Amino acid sequence: MGKRIKYTDEPLGAPRVVEDFLPAPENLAFKEVNVKVAIALSKSSVDYFKSAARKKRRHYEKMT
Repeated sequence: MGKRIKYTDEPLGAPRVVEDFLPAPENLAFKEVNVKVAIALSKSSVDYFKSAARKKRRHYEKMT
């Protein structure tokens, strides 16, 4: 730890009200529920998704 902070009783100045900048609750995007599935794909299909995922820096299992 560096220097100690000295607190004083000086006036804070004129405070100002900041408008609410958060979105309304109904405008929030909620995470969708995922469903796991098992499918069989050809090796070339999996290679394609892996290549596309690398370009987008994502996991190939979650490509949409």
